[in-house]
Amino acid sequence: MGVPLPLGRRIRADIEAQIKGGHWPPGYRLPTEQELQTRYGCARATVGKALSALADAGLVERRKKAGTIVATPRAHTAVLTIPDIAEVMAARGQAYRFELTGRAVRAVDPASSNERALMAHGAMIALAGMHHADSSVFALERRVISLAQVPEAESEPFVRQAPGTWLLQHIPWTRARHRICAASLAAEDARALGLPEGSACLRLERWTWRELAGITYVEQTFAADQFDLIAEFSPGGV
Repeated sequence: MGVPLPLGRRIRADIEAQIKGGHWPPGYRLPTEQELQTRYGCARATVGKALSALADAGLVERRKKAGTIVATPRAHTAVLTIPDIAEVMAARGQAYRFELTGRAVRAVDPASSNERALMAHGAMIALAGMHHADSSVFALERRVISLAQVPEAESEPFVRQAPGTWLLQHIPWTRARHRICAASLAAEDARALGLPEGSACLRLERWTWRELAGITYVEQTFAADQFDLIAEFSPGGV
């Protein structure tokens, strides 16, 4: 018999099931926070955290005076599988290595909606590093891993393998989300990549979960001309 979910996560799971099951379509107004409090017998803060997590995941919109509305899904042109950087370098015939530049154990940063979207609880290990291709820096990486889900990450040195490679080989996941955006380099990242401050870059973000439990959030930053994202399609795809 499994361990019951904490109440806040159960509220989120129940609402997410209604939305993804099509029972609550885009534009549907959710029960009020007071109604949800009564339904679940909990504090308003518990309901508020669950709704905030759903908003961070893009499933609902919280509007002043109008309440909480099921969001209209954003249009996506493709589902991309972002490969492991070590595999990319091997395919290019370049020498690859990962350099860990920082690590710390801490709680989820409450100011980071990206970390909050994991719905992870307890300690996280925060890692920073650089992916090298031959003699240059190919990408920068910042990552958090839930130690509740991956306790062995705290003792893993991440010297022989980058965190992403290690996670793919050791930790099963059931759901992932990607975000890809253009950005300009802040001073610290620009220095690390050997580029002028403000240079264009490509930023990839990934969240992975096992059922409802968050595993990791990672942000990878590439110089704009260093990485291509390619997706292949066949007729009849959705």
